[in-house]
Amino acid sequence: MEQDTLREWEYKCIQEEPPECTAACPIHVDARLFVKEMGRGDREAAFKVLARTMPFPGILARICDHPCELKCKRLELDESLAIGLLERSCVELTTGKVRVQLLPRREQRIAVLGGALAGLTAAWDLLKKGFGVTLFEQSSQLGGSLRELPNALLPEEIINEELAILETLKGDIRLGETLDEARFEEICREFDSVFIDREAIAGCNLPLQLDDRGDVFIDAASGATSREGVYAGGGSRDSGTWSPINETLQGRKGSLSIERFIQKANMEAGRGNDGPYQTRLFTNLNGIASTPRVQPANRSAGFSYDEAQAEAERCIQCECLECVKSCLFLERYQAYPKKYARQVFNNQKVILGAAHTKNQFVNSCSNCGLCETVCPTNFHMGDLCLQARRAMNEQKLMPASFHEFALQDMSHSNGEPFSMVHHEPGREKSAWLYFPSCQLCASSPGEVLSSYGYLRERLNGGVGIMLGCCGAPAYWGGRDDLFRESLATVRSEWQKLGSPRVITACSTCKSLFMEHLPVMEIVSLWKIIEEQGLPQEAGEAEGATVVVADPCSSRHDPETQEDVRRIVQSLGMTIEEIPLSGDKPECCGYGGLMFNANPKLARDVVTRRVATGSGHDYLAYCAMCRDHLAAGGARVSHLIELLFPTIAGGDPAARGWISWSERRTNRTRVKQALLREFGESGEDEMNSYRQVSLIVSQEVRRRIDERRILEDDIRRVIDHAERTGKRLLNSQNGQYRASLQSENVTFWVDYTPEEGRFTVHNSYCHRMKIVGVKS
Repeated sequence: MEQDTLREWEYKCIQEEPPECTAACPIHVDARLFVKEMGRGDREAAFKVLARTMPFPGILARICDHPCELKCKRLELDESLAIGLLERSCVELTTGKVRVQLLPRREQRIAVLGGALAGLTAAWDLLKKGFGVTLFEQSSQLGGSLRELPNALLPEEIINEELAILETLKGDIRLGETLDEARFEEICREFDSVFIDREAIAGCNLPLQLDDRGDVFIDAASGATSREGVYAGGGSRDSGTWSPINETLQGRKGSLSIERFIQKANMEAGRGNDGPYQTRLFTNLNGIASTPRVQPANRSAGFSYDEAQAEAERCIQCECLECVKSCLFLERYQAYPKKYARQVFNNQKVILGAAHTKNQFVNSCSNCGLCETVCPTNFHMGDLCLQARRAMNEQKLMPASFHEFALQDMSHSNGEPFSMVHHEPGREKSAWLYFPSCQLCASSPGEVLSSYGYLRERLNGGVGIMLGCCGAPAYWGGRDDLFRESLATVRSEWQKLGSPRVITACSTCKSLFMEHLPVMEIVSLWKIIEEQGLPQEAGEAEGATVVVADPCSSRHDPETQEDVRRIVQSLGMTIEEIPLSGDKPECCGYGGLMFNANPKLARDVVTRRVATGSGHDYLAYCAMCRDHLAAGGARVSHLIELLFPTIAGGDPAARGWISWSERRTNRTRVKQALLREFGESGEDEMNSYRQVSLIVSQEVRRRIDERRILEDDIRRVIDHAERTGKRLLNSQNGQYRASLQSENVTFWVDYTPEEGRFTVHNSYCHRMKIVGVKS
């Protein structure tokens, strides 16, 4: 990932965009953080937030006309937050003092003409930046129209105390100055740049262009006047539009322009957000209760301590995080996509040999797309993680442990034990091709065979069958080479059959084929059944209520979702919809190979999904959803089990989980049954290790399955140990321990021989390849 690509990803995430209140504030006070501190009762911290942005906070916090309140998101629910009163309460009830850290002193000298609010702000900002500042004021004291405000609102002593900060900052204050044309010319020659406060020099005859109100004309964006190096801001309080916070903004704009003028920098670059602007932040108000604004008991005195805290607690602390609210993966790593994009970028830039701390992170995403659906700007975390996985594979930095088991399982599906392509028996052409999917064959072999019989009975022109994997594990693992190879095989075999219409029983297969093999016409099994009618053997479940578990790969396939629901209703069932369905289904923990890279997270994901149910049985139409929900403790059946029941009157929802060893055995059973039906050999070649008979308790079977160890792996280890004698005896318990390396994996087994059979006590493995020893 290059820097420009990173910036594009970062821009799509709006979590760090300011809330409406901050964006509406002319000087961008962090009102959200300020109110948060007030809600916590920490006025000292709240004052520090104001002082970070406000010049003279003791003054401005008392008199600010708070345009932020007009943009408060609470207005969409009830009343805006009383930010103005909270600011006043903060400075009145705290002993906080402004602490300014000066930058190194610069040699340039700036003149500020006029000591009203705009001029005072310009002087404040320029002094903080290290410029030498001389402030010229015609009257005997600074403040201008600030001194005309009611004393109850802004006491005289507060003005004097706050403005004394300018002298602390080493400002040169000159009062009682005559500011006429001659003096102005002298000042322009003596100083490097000049800022004019238009309120404070009203009536002075300065040789500058005027606007239609008689004020010095300025460029609205920069405050530049018609004379180079001279900037101005502020206006007359008598105009009827006087705003303390906008006066402050104009002084701040002028100070920034002077700094750029001195540095000979671009005057316009990066100033699009000077002053109020429209934020991109989205805040979801669903579920937030309406709460009336707190009214101070003594309006003239403002909020008491408790009243201020209560009002501050009304703040909803605007933020987006829509994706994090919906995705346990994003929540678990305690950040949000913009930060994740930076972390992924930094992870890719780590030099070879250093720690890649985000490897597991980028491999834990299920790539389900829920984040994109709920995100206001369609940020797809799965796409970002997929790019990172591809880069890791290209750099040969992908740890084998993350995806190897899934890729080996895909290889099994595309290999001799399962893979096959065949016309319907007795036909040399196929108008249709059934692609049931490797995982449905692994989970429901008998039902797959029955569904194939149904298709041949109901459809004309012949229905061929293709057993294999669509390549999803390679796609999710960032192995584009293996994915392209898998697709090429599917396409080649499809063309050999005469390019028939393809029927899929798996939403993942359907979505991948439609995106990457658009030349193939794809239709779901559920569409065929919905159009052709229920099979005769379909069970009846009159009055039963189920929760339909839409697979994440059906997110953009509402047609299939509707077909499934019509079939379910035809079976006499009632459907209870849950929030995470339709275009918002949550992954079951299998997608994106999460189950392989981060098993604990995958278990937590399915546990949370099970918990969203209402107590009714789940009904899935994705094999992995069925199996993962069952492993998570849910009562769940697959739709194909209801349509083509293998046990009359049985309860498919009680079937429970199945192991990876059983899955591979089931795939082989499907192929062998079809070959026997087609009149071909249906017997699998028996390797020596297959003759090893195992005794495995349910507890051990579950444990080795979670470790992605197959019973055939254990048979190979024991067969090798018994033939070679390479085994260790534990004299304390009489168990043997043996190991065997296969490709990148070393398997270990603790076992005991028992009259021609072998009891397995434990097994574990290390998925890594040792390429050498670092000297």
